[in-house]
Amino acid sequence: MPIKFKAIERGEPGVPGGGTKKWYATTVIQGERNIDQLTTSIEKISTVSGADIRAVLYAMVDVCTEELANGNIVRFGDLGSMRVSISSVGAPTALEVNSSIITKNRILFNPGPRLVNMLGRLIYQKA
Repeated sequence: MPIKFKAIERGEPGVPGGGTKKWYATTVIQGERNIDQLTTSIEKISTVSGADIRAVLYAMVDVCTEELANGNIVRFGDLGSMRVSISSVGAPTALEVNSSIITKNRILFNPGPRLVNMLGRLIYQKA
């Protein structure tokens, strides 16, 4: 199934009034899948019960939360990996770098080889 996209108009970032506007392609989301739907899909291709699958997925969230909070990279094999990243303001010297200059944190996901290969095979269709 192709990835559908539509055209949206955007101005130039940081330019008062938007500057010169151009049209860009953006994906049209076809839906979403929740943990119950994913569990049902996994159940169909494995011998593991839905209850066991849900238990593992919920436990994975708990374990990943703890590992990321401890500063570890969490690797999921072919799925990819996650890690915490931070942003800060600059300091004049290394001695002045401390936690008070950290302005933002986020979780970065790096897709694994199977997901990267899937991106190379996508087909697009205008909605």
